[in-house]
Amino acid sequence: MIKNGHIDQFLNYLVTERHYSPFTVINYRRDLVFLVNFLKDRKPDRLTAREYLLQLEKNRYSRRSIARKLSAARSFFRFLAREKLAVQNPFETLLSPKIPKRLPNFLYPEEIKLLLEAPDKGSPQGLRDLAILEVLYGTGIRVTEISRMNLSDIDFGEGEIRVLGKGGKERIVLFGSIAHAALKEYLHGKKAGAVFTGRRGNRLSARQIERIIRFYSRKAGIPKKVTPHTLRHSFATHLLEGGADLRMVQELLGHVSLSTTQVYTHVTKERLKQVYDASHPRARGGING
Repeated sequence: MIKNGHIDQFLNYLVTERHYSPFTVINYRRDLVFLVNFLKDRKPDRLTAREYLLQLEKNRYSRRSIARKLSAARSFFRFLAREKLAVQNPFETLLSPKIPKRLPNFLYPEEIKLLLEAPDKGSPQGLRDLAILEVLYGTGIRVTEISRMNLSDIDFGEGEIRVLGKGGKERIVLFGSIAHAALKEYLHGKKAGAVFTGRRGNRLSARQIERIIRFYSRKAGIPKKVTPHTLRHSFATHLLEGGADLRMVQELLGHVSLSTTQVYTHVTKERLKQVYDASHPRARGGING
Protein backbone atom coordinates (compact mmCIF):
# COMPACT_ATOMS: atom_id res chain seq x y z
CA MET A 1 0.00 0.00 0.00
CA ILE A 2 1.22 3.48 -0.88
CA LYS A 3 1.48 5.68 2.23
CA ASN A 4 2.03 9.35 3.00
CA GLY A 5 5.45 8.41 4.36
CA HIS A 6 6.45 7.42 0.83
CA ILE A 7 5.63 10.97 -0.28
CA ASP A 8 8.10 12.32 2.29
CA GLN A 9 10.80 9.95 1.00
CA PHE A 10 10.17 11.06 -2.57
CA LEU A 11 10.17 14.78 -1.73
CA ASN A 12 13.39 14.37 0.22
CA TYR A 13 14.88 12.78 -2.91
CA LEU A 14 13.72 15.74 -5.02
CA VAL A 15 15.36 18.20 -2.64
CA THR A 16 18.64 16.39 -1.89
CA GLU A 17 19.37 14.69 -5.22
CA ARG A 18 17.44 16.63 -7.84
CA HIS A 19 17.73 20.07 -6.16
CA TYR A 20 14.11 21.00 -6.87
CA SER A 21 12.91 24.41 -5.72
CA PRO A 22 10.74 24.71 -2.57
CA PHE A 23 7.84 25.95 -4.71
CA THR A 24 7.98 22.85 -6.95
CA VAL A 25 8.19 20.54 -3.93
CA ILE A 26 5.09 22.17 -2.40
CA ASN A 27 3.17 21.54 -5.64
CA TYR A 28 4.35 17.92 -5.74
CA ARG A 29 3.26 17.35 -2.15
CA ARG A 30 -0.25 18.70 -2.81
CA ASP A 31 -0.66 16.60 -5.97
CA LEU A 32 0.67 13.43 -4.37
CA VAL A 33 -1.45 13.71 -1.21
CA PHE A 34 -4.46 13.88 -3.54
CA LEU A 35 -3.15 10.80 -5.41
CA VAL A 36 -2.47 8.73 -2.28
CA ASN A 37 -5.93 9.53 -0.90
CA PHE A 38 -7.41 8.34 -4.20
CA LEU A 39 -5.36 5.12 -4.14
CA LYS A 40 -6.56 4.20 -0.65
CA ASP A 41 -8.04 0.66 -0.80
CA ARG A 42 -7.29 0.51 -4.55
CA LYS A 43 -4.71 -1.61 -6.32
CA PRO A 44 -2.17 0.68 -8.08
CA ASP A 45 -2.45 -0.78 -11.58
CA ARG A 46 -3.15 0.63 -15.05
CA LEU A 47 -6.91 0.37 -14.63
CA THR A 48 -6.68 2.45 -11.44
CA ALA A 49 -4.45 4.96 -13.22
CA ARG A 50 -7.15 5.43 -15.89
CA GLU A 51 -9.78 5.80 -13.14
CA TYR A 52 -7.59 8.49 -11.57
CA LEU A 53 -7.49 10.39 -14.86
CA LEU A 54 -11.29 10.14 -15.14
CA GLN A 55 -11.62 11.42 -11.56
CA LEU A 56 -9.46 14.44 -12.36
CA GLU A 57 -11.59 15.19 -15.41
CA LYS A 58 -14.77 14.72 -13.35
CA ASN A 59 -13.42 17.25 -10.82
CA ARG A 60 -13.07 19.68 -13.74
CA TYR A 61 -9.37 20.32 -13.35
CA SER A 62 -7.83 22.23 -16.24
CA ARG A 63 -5.77 20.36 -18.82
CA ARG A 64 -2.64 21.98 -17.44
CA SER A 65 -3.44 20.85 -13.87
CA ILE A 66 -4.25 17.31 -15.01
CA ALA A 67 -0.99 17.10 -16.96
CA ARG A 68 0.94 18.30 -13.90
CA LYS A 69 -0.78 15.80 -11.57
CA LEU A 70 -0.10 12.92 -13.96
CA SER A 71 3.52 13.99 -14.32
CA ALA A 72 3.86 14.01 -10.52
CA ALA A 73 2.29 10.53 -10.36
CA ARG A 74 4.70 9.17 -13.01
CA SER A 75 7.76 10.58 -11.24
CA PHE A 76 6.52 9.33 -7.87
CA PHE A 77 5.97 5.75 -9.03
CA ARG A 78 9.25 5.78 -10.96
CA PHE A 79 10.95 6.57 -7.65
CA LEU A 80 8.94 3.91 -5.77
CA ALA A 81 9.88 1.28 -8.37
CA ARG A 82 13.54 2.28 -8.07
CA GLU A 83 13.34 1.90 -4.29
CA LYS A 84 11.52 -1.46 -4.60
CA LEU A 85 8.44 0.05 -2.95
CA ALA A 86 6.26 -0.58 -6.01
CA VAL A 87 6.27 -3.37 -8.60
CA GLN A 88 5.35 -1.22 -11.59
CA ASN A 89 4.61 2.32 -12.70
CA PRO A 90 0.93 2.28 -13.70
CA PHE A 91 1.13 5.87 -14.98
CA GLU A 92 4.08 5.34 -17.31
CA THR A 93 2.02 4.80 -20.48
CA LEU A 94 -0.96 6.94 -19.53
CA LEU A 95 -1.18 9.85 -21.96
CA SER A 96 -1.54 13.37 -20.59
CA PRO A 97 -3.99 15.79 -22.20
CA LYS A 98 -2.51 18.08 -24.84
CA ILE A 99 -1.91 21.57 -23.53
CA PRO A 100 -2.11 24.52 -25.90
CA LYS A 101 1.18 26.40 -25.79
CA ARG A 102 0.87 29.67 -23.92
CA LEU A 103 2.93 32.41 -25.51
CA PRO A 104 5.30 34.03 -23.02
CA ASN A 105 4.49 37.51 -21.79
CA PHE A 106 7.25 39.93 -22.82
CA LEU A 107 7.94 43.66 -23.05
CA TYR A 108 8.57 45.62 -26.23
CA PRO A 109 11.87 47.57 -26.39
CA GLU A 110 10.06 50.86 -25.71
CA GLU A 111 8.52 49.34 -22.56
CA ILE A 112 11.92 48.04 -21.44
CA LYS A 113 13.28 51.57 -21.87
CA LEU A 114 10.54 52.98 -19.63
CA LEU A 115 11.20 50.31 -16.99
CA LEU A 116 14.95 50.91 -16.94
CA GLU A 117 14.44 54.65 -16.60
CA ALA A 118 12.19 54.24 -13.54
CA PRO A 119 14.76 53.78 -10.69
CA ASP A 120 16.21 56.90 -9.03
CA LYS A 121 19.92 56.84 -9.87
CA GLY A 122 20.60 59.41 -7.16
CA SER A 123 19.97 56.94 -4.31
CA PRO A 124 21.81 53.74 -3.28
CA GLN A 125 18.54 51.80 -3.45
CA GLY A 126 17.82 53.13 -6.93
CA LEU A 127 21.29 52.09 -8.12
CA ARG A 128 20.74 48.62 -6.68
CA ASP A 129 17.35 48.28 -8.31
CA LEU A 130 18.63 49.51 -11.67
CA ALA A 131 21.41 46.90 -11.49
CA ILE A 132 18.81 44.19 -10.76
CA LEU A 133 16.75 45.25 -13.79
CA GLU A 134 19.79 45.49 -16.07
CA VAL A 135 21.11 42.07 -15.02
CA LEU A 136 17.75 40.33 -15.37
CA TYR A 137 17.09 41.81 -18.81
CA GLY A 138 20.73 41.68 -19.93
CA THR A 139 21.30 38.01 -19.03
CA GLY A 140 17.88 36.33 -19.01
CA ILE A 141 18.60 34.58 -15.71
CA ARG A 142 15.82 33.44 -13.37
CA VAL A 143 14.87 35.36 -10.24
CA THR A 144 16.15 32.52 -8.01
CA GLU A 145 19.47 32.66 -9.85
CA ILE A 146 19.96 36.40 -9.35
CA SER A 147 18.95 36.06 -5.71
CA ARG A 148 21.68 33.43 -5.15
CA MET A 149 24.33 35.42 -7.01
CA ASN A 150 27.58 36.22 -5.16
CA LEU A 151 30.31 38.66 -6.11
CA SER A 152 32.67 35.74 -6.71
CA ASP A 153 30.33 34.58 -9.51
CA ILE A 154 30.94 37.72 -11.59
CA ASP A 155 33.87 38.04 -13.99
CA PHE A 156 33.87 41.71 -14.95
CA GLY A 157 36.87 41.26 -17.22
CA GLU A 158 35.16 38.65 -19.40
CA GLY A 159 31.62 39.99 -18.97
CA GLU A 160 30.44 36.64 -17.58
CA ILE A 161 28.40 35.44 -14.61
CA ARG A 162 28.51 31.90 -13.24
CA VAL A 163 24.94 30.83 -12.47
CA LEU A 164 23.59 27.89 -10.50
CA GLY A 165 20.38 26.93 -12.28
CA LYS A 166 17.67 24.30 -11.99
CA GLY A 167 18.77 20.89 -10.77
CA GLY A 168 22.01 22.41 -9.45
CA LYS A 169 23.35 22.77 -12.99
CA GLU A 170 25.98 25.44 -13.46
CA ARG A 171 26.22 27.59 -16.59
CA ILE A 172 27.88 30.77 -17.77
CA VAL A 173 25.78 33.73 -18.93
CA LEU A 174 27.00 36.90 -20.62
CA PHE A 175 26.35 40.51 -19.70
CA GLY A 176 27.02 43.64 -21.72
CA SER A 177 28.55 47.04 -21.07
CA ILE A 178 25.35 48.66 -19.73
CA ALA A 179 24.75 45.93 -17.11
CA HIS A 180 28.51 46.08 -16.37
CA ALA A 181 28.31 49.82 -15.65
CA ALA A 182 25.14 49.44 -13.54
CA LEU A 183 26.72 46.69 -11.44
CA LYS A 184 29.97 48.61 -10.94
CA GLU A 185 28.17 51.77 -9.86
CA TYR A 186 25.94 49.86 -7.44
CA LEU A 187 28.67 47.67 -5.90
CA HIS A 188 31.17 50.56 -5.54
CA GLY A 189 34.02 48.80 -3.78
CA LYS A 190 32.10 45.86 -2.33
CA LYS A 191 34.46 42.88 -2.30
CA ALA A 192 32.52 39.72 -1.36
CA GLY A 193 29.22 38.14 -0.37
CA ALA A 194 25.76 38.38 -1.89
CA VAL A 195 25.46 40.80 -4.80
CA PHE A 196 21.98 42.12 -4.07
CA THR A 197 21.19 42.90 -0.45
CA GLY A 198 18.65 44.86 1.58
CA ARG A 199 19.25 47.76 3.95
CA ARG A 200 20.43 45.43 6.72
CA GLY A 201 22.85 43.64 4.43
CA ASN A 202 20.74 40.49 4.07
CA ARG A 203 20.53 38.78 0.70
CA LEU A 204 17.40 39.78 -1.21
CA SER A 205 14.97 36.88 -1.61
CA ALA A 206 13.29 36.00 -4.90
CA ARG A 207 10.02 37.33 -3.48
CA GLN A 208 11.60 40.68 -2.60
CA ILE A 209 13.04 41.00 -6.09
CA GLU A 210 9.62 40.22 -7.59
CA ARG A 211 8.13 43.07 -5.54
CA ILE A 212 10.85 45.43 -6.76
CA ILE A 213 10.07 44.59 -10.41
CA ARG A 214 6.36 45.07 -9.79
CA PHE A 215 6.96 48.47 -8.14
CA TYR A 216 8.97 49.83 -11.07
CA SER A 217 6.62 48.47 -13.72
CA ARG A 218 3.80 50.41 -12.07
CA LYS A 219 5.99 53.49 -11.70
CA ALA A 220 6.84 53.25 -15.41
CA GLY A 221 3.13 53.07 -16.25
CA ILE A 222 3.34 49.69 -17.96
CA PRO A 223 -0.23 48.30 -18.02
CA LYS A 224 0.64 44.59 -18.29
CA LYS A 225 1.76 42.35 -15.42
CA VAL A 226 5.56 42.43 -15.21
CA THR A 227 7.54 39.80 -13.30
CA PRO A 228 11.22 38.78 -13.33
CA HIS A 229 10.20 36.04 -15.77
CA THR A 230 8.78 38.71 -18.08
CA LEU A 231 12.30 40.12 -18.36
CA ARG A 232 13.65 36.63 -19.07
CA HIS A 233 11.05 36.24 -21.83
CA SER A 234 11.92 39.70 -23.18
CA PHE A 235 15.63 38.82 -23.21
CA ALA A 236 15.03 35.69 -25.30
CA THR A 237 12.49 37.31 -27.62
CA HIS A 238 14.68 40.33 -28.38
CA LEU A 239 17.73 38.13 -29.01
CA LEU A 240 15.84 36.05 -31.55
CA GLU A 241 14.32 39.14 -33.18
CA GLY A 242 17.87 40.45 -33.51
CA GLY A 243 18.95 37.33 -35.38
CA ALA A 244 20.48 35.23 -32.58
CA ASP A 245 20.80 31.48 -33.09
CA LEU A 246 18.14 29.44 -31.28
CA ARG A 247 20.68 27.06 -29.74
CA MET A 248 22.72 29.97 -28.40
CA VAL A 249 19.59 31.32 -26.71
CA GLN A 250 18.88 27.84 -25.33
CA GLU A 251 22.37 27.76 -23.82
CA LEU A 252 22.05 31.21 -22.25
CA LEU A 253 18.63 30.42 -20.77
CA GLY A 254 19.79 27.06 -19.41
CA HIS A 255 17.01 25.10 -21.11
CA VAL A 256 17.60 21.34 -21.25
CA SER A 257 15.35 20.89 -24.27
CA LEU A 258 15.43 23.00 -27.44
CA SER A 259 11.63 22.67 -27.67
CA THR A 260 11.34 24.79 -24.51
CA THR A 261 13.25 27.59 -26.23
CA GLN A 262 11.32 27.23 -29.50
CA VAL A 263 8.24 28.85 -27.95
CA TYR A 264 10.03 32.18 -28.41
CA THR A 265 10.07 31.68 -32.17
CA HIS A 266 6.26 31.75 -32.04
CA VAL A 267 6.45 35.04 -30.15
CA THR A 268 8.70 36.60 -32.79
CA LYS A 269 6.38 35.35 -35.55
CA GLU A 270 3.42 36.96 -33.80
CA ARG A 271 5.41 40.18 -33.52
CA LEU A 272 6.25 40.03 -37.24
CA LYS A 273 2.58 39.52 -38.09
CA GLN A 274 1.63 42.57 -36.01
CA VAL A 275 4.27 44.71 -37.71
CA TYR A 276 3.19 43.43 -41.14
CA ASP A 277 -0.51 44.06 -40.47
CA ALA A 278 0.21 47.54 -39.18
CA SER A 279 2.74 48.54 -41.83
CA HIS A 280 2.06 46.88 -45.18
CA PRO A 281 -0.52 48.62 -47.37
CA ARG A 282 -1.91 45.30 -48.65
CA ALA A 283 -2.06 43.57 -45.26
CA ARG A 284 -5.56 44.69 -44.30
CA GLY A 285 -7.17 45.72 -47.52
CA GLY A 286 -5.12 48.85 -48.22
CA ILE A 287 -4.57 50.36 -51.70
CA ASN A 288 -8.04 49.78 -53.08
CA GLY A 289 -8.08 46.29 -51.53
